Amino acid sequence: MALFDLLGRAWAMGVIWQLDDGPLSFRQLQARCGDMSPSLLNRRLKELRTTGLADLGDEGFALTPLGAELFELLEHIGTWAKHWADEIQ
Repeated sequence: MALFDLLGRAWAMGVIWQLDDGPLSFRQLQARCGDMSPSLLNRRLKELRTTGLADLGDEGFALTPLGAELFELLEHIGTWAKHWADEIQ
């Protein structure tokens, strides 16, 4: 349940999704997340770092191996969600 609580927070999955492309600086990540406020992005990054899903390195924020593994699972859920959306329309 802790994972679903974290992923259900505003922009948590969006940040994970953006970091799958590789390390990003705070400003790059904020630009990719459009209307996300800096304070919310700071909170999400802190949560993702605290839970071991992301980290800050020399090149910027990036997914940890555990975060990359989670992203792979989310990709499958995303594919299923698209199929589900088509089915219910």
